[in-house]
Amino acid sequence: MTNRHLVEAVKFVMAGLFSTATLEQIRAASDIVDVISAVLPLKRAGANFVALCPFHKEKTPSFNVNPHKQIFHCFGCHKGGDVFSFVREYENISFTEAVRRLAERARIPLEFEKDPGQQQNRFLKETLLEIHERIAQRWHTNLLSDASAESARAYLAQRGVAPDAVKLFRLGYAPDAWDDTVNWAKSKNYEWPLIEQAGLIIRKEGEDRYYDRFRGRLMFPICDEQGRVIGFSGRVIAGDEKTAKYVNSPETPIFTKGKVFFGLDKSKRAILDAQCAIICEGQLDLIACHMAGVRNVVAPQGTAFTGDHARILKRYVDEVVLCFDSDTAGQTAAVRVLDSLLASGLAIRVATIPAPHDPDSYIKELGGPAFQKLIEEAEGFFDFYLNQLCAAHDVNSDKGQMAVAKAMAEAVHKTGHQVLVDKYAQKTALRLGVAPEAVRAEFKKFSGRTSAARESVEASSPASPAVARPNAQEFWLLKLLLLNDDLPGWAAAHLDLNWVQHAPVCEILTAWLSLRRQQPDAGVTALMDQFEAPEVRSLISEALAENRTIPNPMQQLQDLALRLRNQFLDQQLNKLIHRSSQPETTDAERLQLLKQQQALRAAKKQPLAPNS
Repeated sequence: MTNRHLVEAVKFVMAGLFSTATLEQIRAASDIVDVISAVLPLKRAGANFVALCPFHKEKTPSFNVNPHKQIFHCFGCHKGGDVFSFVREYENISFTEAVRRLAERARIPLEFEKDPGQQQNRFLKETLLEIHERIAQRWHTNLLSDASAESARAYLAQRGVAPDAVKLFRLGYAPDAWDDTVNWAKSKNYEWPLIEQAGLIIRKEGEDRYYDRFRGRLMFPICDEQGRVIGFSGRVIAGDEKTAKYVNSPETPIFTKGKVFFGLDKSKRAILDAQCAIICEGQLDLIACHMAGVRNVVAPQGTAFTGDHARILKRYVDEVVLCFDSDTAGQTAAVRVLDSLLASGLAIRVATIPAPHDPDSYIKELGGPAFQKLIEEAEGFFDFYLNQLCAAHDVNSDKGQMAVAKAMAEAVHKTGHQVLVDKYAQKTALRLGVAPEAVRAEFKKFSGRTSAARESVEASSPASPAVARPNAQEFWLLKLLLLNDDLPGWAAAHLDLNWVQHAPVCEILTAWLSLRRQQPDAGVTALMDQFEAPEVRSLISEALAENRTIPNPMQQLQDLALRLRNQFLDQQLNKLIHRSSQPETTDAERLQLLKQQQALRAAKKQPLAPNS
């Protein structure tokens, strides 16, 4: 598919979901300074704002926000665009999801949410989010100041959880009563069946009575990627051995256990910056890591790791480090997540916490830098797995050697990477004390069994080729036409876009001249809406970023168009001259080529317009 066809396909998809009027309504309700300042400290710099760029490391601010044109641009890494582009890039989500999130922020319903069923579903989700936010605030206040929460405060102090961590993660305490949440819901005029649907209370079997799901527990709010509370995990403070250590929210319209990480809302930027995600088991492990300065950490709900979890992480990084407890259950969990991670194309390492520690206790005893070093030195998954297999089987027996070779072959072939297959065939042979050729032969029995899920992911995620920068002349042409409202008319009449060699610049100008011809008052934000590709939107924002007056813009445009035309004609001349010099060219063909050369030379002498 060509770039032009890709743009048309994107426009078609976007038009099917969002009308221009809806996008404009969302944009108007989403001031770019307000949106960006919610996550970055912006400083006023003349008419604009600046900050350290969140997309690359820098010491001097090169990230520029223009409130007048409602765009951003970084002069260091060249990312840029409008408010939709920023949310997309910062959150690492699709354009469609960026529109959806800004629409939710502005409480604007989208087209496909306007039928009665969709509206009812949207209202239900908004109500459930409201309930979760209010009960999270209630439980957090309880933990901070209520006398009944003294045991929870003592437990946190004993575990070394600092007050700053309690506030950052909004930890709470659910009172040890059967009807506290039931009575709270009644006082807020919430119907009990709705609170039951939120997963906060349970209906007593065979009766029209309800009781609280969470009682006498330390509460961990579970948030979505936007930081909205969607569920809870409650840890028991005291109780007999029959009491479940953790009670989690059930599946609800806003919470699906297998699609949510604890802490991702607070760690996603650190994950992108580190280009690696650390996966640990529990909430307290994650909080300890975060407060020790190791913030690229997430935790699934329990050790159940799903393909959806892996796909979420793949949006952010290409490598994960598993950091589960040192006990047998933790190490088994590390092995169990292999298929999901490999199916998403993620590279895997395993950090082994020395017994009897878990990440929380290890950090408490040895500190954050020691834990960070442990992560940096984490071994590759297959080295870890080979060690596990050799510890579990008698490698001096025939049965043990066969079991190790078979398990390693099955696991490493899931990568579909022949270099890794051969590497671990050799390592397995060394550990078993047999010839590498014998293990290679055993491994070959599993060739062709590469994970179909992995192949599917790779097929649907082709690598994007790097886009070259336009030359200075073509970038200046783009800048002139986007910054000066009175120039597009002349350009439409006298500028042949075949003279523009840079494909994205040509696409932008084609769309801009067409848009201005149909809507003379159209602004650049309407132009942005026609492109989804980040590099194209960044090119537009870069052209608009410098807010300085250009002297004699019409004269500059005419001179530049003339140079571009002549360069184009020179290229055509060179092609004709090259063809004329070829031995296989006949005399008749050379005569025809000569006439064409003369016509091109005559064309170079002509002005673009009578007043040029």
